[in-house]
Amino acid sequence: MKIGIDKIGFYTPAFYVDMVELAEARNIDPNKFTIGIGQDKMAFAPITQDSVTMGANAARQILDEADLKAIDMVILATESGIDESKAGAVYIHRLLGIQPFSRAIEIKEACYGATAGINLAKDYVAKNPESKVLVIGSDIARYGLSTAGEATQGAGAVAMVVSANPRCIALQDDNVFYTEDIMDFWRPVYSEYACVEGKYSTEQYIHFFDTIWTRYTEKFNQKLEDFAAICFHLPYTKMGKKALDLIIETAPPAVQEKLLENYRLSTLYSRNIGNIYTGSLYLSFISLLDHQSNLQENDKIGFFSYGSGAVGEFFHGVLQPGFKKYLQTQTHEELLNNRSKLAITEYETKFKQQLPKDGSTLEINPSSDPAEIMLTGIQDHRRQYVRK
Repeated sequence: MKIGIDKIGFYTPAFYVDMVELAEARNIDPNKFTIGIGQDKMAFAPITQDSVTMGANAARQILDEADLKAIDMVILATESGIDESKAGAVYIHRLLGIQPFSRAIEIKEACYGATAGINLAKDYVAKNPESKVLVIGSDIARYGLSTAGEATQGAGAVAMVVSANPRCIALQDDNVFYTEDIMDFWRPVYSEYACVEGKYSTEQYIHFFDTIWTRYTEKFNQKLEDFAAICFHLPYTKMGKKALDLIIETAPPAVQEKLLENYRLSTLYSRNIGNIYTGSLYLSFISLLDHQSNLQENDKIGFFSYGSGAVGEFFHGVLQPGFKKYLQTQTHEELLNNRSKLAITEYETKFKQQLPKDGSTLEINPSSDPAEIMLTGIQDHRRQYVRK
């Protein structure tokens, strides 16, 4: 039985920051942002958007009535959780109108969480072939104004329906995973911002990929030329290229050219959104699907997932017949084209806006955010979510 991703889509908030303007405001050469890390725009999440609302907004674009009746598990992967106890997936379940006889849980392991969710979903569908699982990766990357990590911020969510007989991509059972207890990136519960060892984290990302890829090729006898493309977790778009460069010369020149071009296409959405943590790998997959018209059924797509702390995994999937009919390309293009650019002063003002942390009541004007699903305030320690 084939199991994999039946539908996939993403959401990002209605506001962004231009990276050239940000660099100039910080007295930094813009090339360090646009070329050095490979970012053109940075999505910005206002206080009306969090991991719940972005996840729900991503999912609503791909779900139909049949999905809402068949889904009986909702998995939210996030490192931007809103509650130490209640899973954000429970809110999402209600906001989307999914049938009540469902499970709803939240998974955390840095940027690896959505991959863990997909694996859990695959195992569940194998035992329950009539069921569908909604897996969401939703996060806000936030490091602070004028910090070293500011240029690698971002916000967004990816939603995926995992099912039997998937129409998009069938995921294979060739996963190789690897864990080391390291401190390259983490966020203590008392801190609003993450602690980052930037250079060390980059080194570990490459180390994990090299280690896992070596194990993968030995265990499954796969070669680089077997793949039409490899998608990477992209905290910034140059990161995956560093890993791909380790192995690219093992392939024939024509294959190298194809893989490098498909890598470029897989980064286009990330260049205009930034880091979305758990959804980043799957955003690169969507970008590839939406921008590479030469992909064909039965093409193999590799996936490298990495979550600081750290857990990494490599696996692959096979594109299914007619997969192009189920892409959300136009929806994604409209979403990005309809965003509003924030002036740097406006961005800085909005960045400093925070939800109350002392139980105070807050009301937010729903017209401040064009999103269908948003946060409109806090009352009695409860977040107030609406679907317009």
